[in-house]
Amino acid sequence: MYHKHAFQSDYKGRCGGWGRSKFNEAWGRGRFSGFGWRPGSSQPPVNIEETDDAFVISLYAAGLKKETVALTVKEDVLQISYPGTGADNAESGYTYQEYRQGAFERSFRLNGKVLTEAISASYADGILKVTLPKNPETNQPAQTITVG
Repeated sequence: MYHKHAFQSDYKGRCGGWGRSKFNEAWGRGRFSGFGWRPGSSQPPVNIEETDDAFVISLYAAGLKKETVALTVKEDVLQISYPGTGADNAESGYTYQEYRQGAFERSFRLNGKVLTEAISASYADGILKVTLPKNPETNQPAQTITVG
């Protein structure tokens, strides 16, 4: 027989005092803290990598249907959205469910540094990878300044 309490963990919150750092709040990731996407969180976590010729956004979103992911660029803002599955326990056939892919929306200001017509995206192994090619006219290499 199914017993709900047998499947629940004793986790009551943050692990050993770990949690949001001052950097997470400063970068606008107030809902993300700790080790990954928290159940019930409205935004999946992202990693942003910079290479010589592109920025790469890796968005952790296991279990989504890639056909319904929407990427749009408007007024130099990239928006990634997903409508979610919308199925509840009665419709899905699950006896017990701890996760489901909910709707989310993430926005990223491009600041003129991206060739928007050349943006590409792929989804594999639960990671949505969005490649944003750099605009060579607005991306200048870093300059080293000697302190005298």
